[in-house]
Amino acid sequence: MSLDKKINVAIIGVGRIGSIHFKNLKSNDSVNIKYLCDIAADDSWKKKYEGYTVITDYEEVLSDSSVDAVLICTPTDLHPAMVSAAAKAGKNIFCEKPLGFDMNEILNSYEDVKKSNIIMGVGFNRRFDKNFYRIVEHRQLGNIGEPQVLKITSRDPEPPSIDYVKHSGGLFMDMMIHDFDMARFIPDHEITEVYATGANLIDPAIADAGDIDTAIVTLTYDNGMIGVIDNSRQAVYGYDQRIELFGSKGMAKANNVNDTTTEYYSSEDVQSDKPMFFFLQRYMDAYKSEIEQFISLVEGKEIGDRVLGSYEDGIKAIKLAEAAAKSLRDKKPVKIEDL
Repeated sequence: MSLDKKINVAIIGVGRIGSIHFKNLKSNDSVNIKYLCDIAADDSWKKKYEGYTVITDYEEVLSDSSVDAVLICTPTDLHPAMVSAAAKAGKNIFCEKPLGFDMNEILNSYEDVKKSNIIMGVGFNRRFDKNFYRIVEHRQLGNIGEPQVLKITSRDPEPPSIDYVKHSGGLFMDMMIHDFDMARFIPDHEITEVYATGANLIDPAIADAGDIDTAIVTLTYDNGMIGVIDNSRQAVYGYDQRIELFGSKGMAKANNVNDTTTEYYSSEDVQSDKPMFFFLQRYMDAYKSEIEQFISLVEGKEIGDRVLGSYEDGIKAIKLAEAAAKSLRDKKPVKIEDL
């Protein structure tokens, strides 16, 4: 693709995540936002998004030959069908996680992606967090040695609404899906077995909705290393996001990002600010870098190492989430190859 030509992009689903991508694409000089597509769009959107073409039917996007790429930011259950349709239309695709709830649907859409010769990216934005990626760089430089232990802590500041929980696919699919991806990406090893434990310690209504609010998953890897992920729907002190990779030569650890780096010292105590409270604030730069790399790939630019998640990465994360859910139900470890 000529670097002089702007990339015509359509955003399908302009909710919370879609709006973040809209903001980042709007400031990208390589992009022309051709359509904003959302089933909920009405006349008020014309004022809110003045200067942009707002539509409700995504098939109109796919039938426009001038559209180079689509961002699929709709509810999860719609992802497989939309990915298939966009791939068949020859559009480059960025799809938010997870890829869907039904593995058969996901694998069918994957066949369409493979046949289409398009750029396909999946929204695992945490790969682009500069603190987490620094761990990867230490590993690539050989500073860690052979990875032996991975620890991931991911705790939300407050639980989502019960209505959200009911349609989320569960904690493993909705929340820990990011951590499953990072658990592969950080050490660059595949997970062979998972063992999950979970509990309801925060809100009984989450249990009534059929989900857990607290979980620990132990991972076994193809090189023999061990990993552990802990999730909670409520950390009263803020958005708790930490990763540690330990190996034969050393350790790399990424701590929380606080509201400020200022610390107060006195004879009585030392005080620092709490971690950032909201994920959109915490990962603001990561979302921007993620979509920039997708656009660069569509343009055909040289980018060095690809960080952007692939469709294969998305499938593997879902398999790990399914394995964790099965392990929780059966109260025993689950081998990934047995799924």
